[in-house]
Amino acid sequence: MKLEHTAINVSDPVSMAEWYKDNLGMEIVKAMTDGPLTHFLRDSGGMMMLEIYKNPPDKIPDYKEMDPLILHFAFVSENPELDSLRLSAAGASIEDDLLLSDGSRLIMMKDPWGINIQLCKRTTPLLIGR
Repeated sequence: MKLEHTAINVSDPVSMAEWYKDNLGMEIVKAMTDGPLTHFLRDSGGMMMLEIYKNPPDKIPDYKEMDPLILHFAFVSENPELDSLRLSAAGASIEDDLLLSDGSRLIMMKDPWGINIQLCKRTTPLLIGR
């Protein structure tokens, strides 16, 4: 089996989908204009999707207060430092910058809605075909 997508309940899926498209290179492959405003976003490699929606009966987690080790979306970055500066200019904030013992670089950020995103440049890539 292959993992198709991960889904989360967010406060503003329409704006968030646009920001992820414009700033993280994701493609909106399906967007609902009513109901929970569900949006499916595909990564640039076509390997994974993120589903975002606003489901009012269910609680939207307080992502801003959430530790990144509880939930984060990790993106492969060829240049995490430049990407983090570009994302900061677009409204994200830098939370942590790690250089691992194997030489991998991980920069943890929060998107404008407080959701943790990680920029990864690994010495040995974890995904096949990346």
